[in-house]
Formats: sequence, structure tokens, C-alpha cells
Amino acid sequence: MADTIFALSSGAPPAGIGVIRISGGDAATALSALAGRLPEPRRASLALLSDPSDGAPLDRALLLWLPGPGTATGEDMGELHCHGGRAVVAAVERALGRMAGLRRAEPGEFTRRALANGRMDLNAVEGLADLLAAETEQQRRAALLMTEGHFSRRIEGWRLRLLDLSAMAEAALDFSDEDDVPDAAIEARIGEGIAALAEDVAQVLAAPSAERLRDGVRVVLAGPPNAGKSTLLNALVGRDAAIVSDVAGTTRDRIEVPAALGGVAFLFTDTAGLRAEAGDAVEAIGMDRARAAMDAADILLWLGDPDALPREDAVPIAAQSDRMDHRGHPGLKLSALSGEGMDALAHLLLEKAAALLPRVGDYALHARQRQGVTALFRYLGQAGRQADLLMLAEDLRQARRAIDTLTGQAGTEDMLDRLFAGFCIGK
Repeated sequence: MADTIFALSSGAPPAGIGVIRISGGDAATALSALAGRLPEPRRASLALLSDPSDGAPLDRALLLWLPGPGTATGEDMGELHCHGGRAVVAAVERALGRMAGLRRAEPGEFTRRALANGRMDLNAVEGLADLLAAETEQQRRAALLMTEGHFSRRIEGWRLRLLDLSAMAEAALDFSDEDDVPDAAIEARIGEGIAALAEDVAQVLAAPSAERLRDGVRVVLAGPPNAGKSTLLNALVGRDAAIVSDVAGTTRDRIEVPAALGGVAFLFTDTAGLRAEAGDAVEAIGMDRARAAMDAADILLWLGDPDALPREDAVPIAAQSDRMDHRGHPGLKLSALSGEGMDALAHLLLEKAAALLPRVGDYALHARQRQGVTALFRYLGQAGRQADLLMLAEDLRQARRAIDTLTGQAGTEDMLDRLFAGFCIGK
């Protein structure tokens, strides 16, 4: 990371302001070359920017000089707050690109430098990625908690407790003959400490997944042909996403439509109608896919016979109440055309989703984080069952390695390449 990098970190032009960030050892030289001086650290300063190659004026902009290591990347940084027109931004970037030692940043490179220099850990980086991609209020809140280090602070607490337990185990092993080490009670204290830590880890492991929060709670509409599934799907997502017809078998494959209700992301799936005999091979495949979708559903809305619920937790729906007699039907009566019962259905979906998603003030774990926490929990469980102190100490060492993986201090290079490839250039 010897190069000094630069990139537009604000929105694409045209915009009111274009913020160009510079990070690296030559950041001060670049600012001085453009403005003719280096401004006072951490104080905004107005200056006329000029192209160092020919002295031509570029723009009048605000400058910020941010000497490291107390910066976003841990390096010397500069910021140019220019006018956000395309020509202005392009001219300033051309001037920077002609300077020796400077180059355009790659996607996520500013954040990667922050990770390498200890300004962020891997969990904060993943939280930032989620924050940039957030589309719902719930996604934003959970991502911000991760970015601000709530999970990382909990991990640090685990690490400190593990170090204490490991120190106690080593003391029991190495100095058990010394008078100042109470070996009679130390093993019991280690066991109690492991059990308490494992309980705390288990609580985090039981938290909802970030994938469900990001991709949406999977709501599957299922039932026989012409039960009103496609009409209901269209009403839920607010547009004609599925073809509606009186002809049985119109929906031949799954139709997945993302939508937000009450600030919560959902993925609604319309499925092929289920009946005893398929009309042809294509319909049979559609029915098989419908059953697979039903098995994977977080919430299953069943528009068929209430006595034939495919799952115990399926929600019976008495659809088409504007033209069907549903007397005696135990399910929610609604009409997607007239709107009857639609508010009640939305309330029911949000109520069920609340049990599947992080509560307000909670973060959610990605698959990588869940894998690391699972490994930590497994090693703690093994340690708690060990009768041999030497084996117990080894399990605690493996638990500390699992924590290093969680924070990005071990075994993450390939994963980082994939993660930062999804970032925008200015991050």
C-alpha cells in the first residue's frame, strides 16, 4: 500500500458538491501542489485549485488536511470539496492522476486500508457494506449497529474472558506445586467461567441472520389453481408482477418479488397451483418447485382447504371473499380486489417477521460471523467437558483462534477480496 490513492467519494456528478478523497504518504504533497499551500490540520480552508502541470485554474474548493494515523484509513488524508459538476470533478481527477505516486483507488480500497491499519475490524467493514446496501429502515439500523462496533465490543469482551481462563489453566498446569496457586479450586473456577462464557456465546448464536434481513423474509403463497394467489401477490407488492387469469395452471413457475412493508423487507413468492394430477410435464415441474418453495418459506400463506394445511405453521387464508362463501373457514378472510382484510394480513406478516428478524437495537450475524461464533461455541463446549487440563488449555487456544477469525486477524484474505469487490470506488 505504498501508493497514494484518490477517488470521488460522494455521489456521481452532477451534484451540489463533489468530495474527492486522497489517502497515503503523498496526500500532503498533492494538496500543496493543487492549492499552493498545505492548510492547517483539521480545519476547512478555501482555496483556488490549479493544475500543477500548467497552472490552469480548476475550481475554488474547500480543503481538509487530515494527518494520520487518526484518520479514516489510518494514513495521511486530504479531502477536496469541489463543485459537483462533471467537468470540474474530471479536471481535478486528471490533475491528481498526473502526479507521481498517485493513482485511482480500487473498489473498497479506502476501507481495506482502514482495516489493515486497525481503524476498523472485519465486522465493522461488513456492517459498512450492509449500510451502503440498506434499503429498509430495519436494515439501516442493524447495519449501523454493526458498523459502530456493537458486535466487536462483545467479541472483545469474550477475548478478555478467554485470556483470563487460559491464564488460569496455564497457572494450574505450570505452577500447581506452588503455594500461591490455589489448585484445589482453580479447576472449578475455570469450568464455571467456561460455562458462563458459552452461555453468552449461545445467546448471540441464536440471533436472527443478516441474510434474512438483507434478502427479505420469504413469504410463499400456495394452494390449488385459481385460488387467488397471483391476485394476492400483486396486491401485496403494489404492482402487476404476476399474470392473473381464470385459466388453471397460468402460473407455471415460481415468481419472486421483493417488496417492503412497514420498513421490513419481504420476498413474496407466487407458486404454481397444486392439484392431484398435472396437465403436462411443465406443470408437474412447476408443482415440484412450488413444494420446494413451501418447504423453504419463512411464512407460508395457504389459500387451499384449511383442513389440508401443508405445514403446522401455515397461515390459512380465505381469499376472494368478495365472490366466495367462506362461512366456517377458520382463516383470515380477505379480498385482494376490494381490499377487505389486506390491512390485517399486512399486520400479521409484520408480526410474524418480528420474530424472525433482529429486534430494535440488535445486530444480525452474517454467515461468516455465524460460522466463527459456532466454532467458538464448539471449542468452549469441548473445553467444558475436558478432564485433562492440558487438553482444556488447547481447546481454549482454539477458541481464541476462532475469535481472531471473527475480527479478521486470521484466515480472511480470499474473503476480503470478495467483500471489497462489492464496494464503491470512493469507499
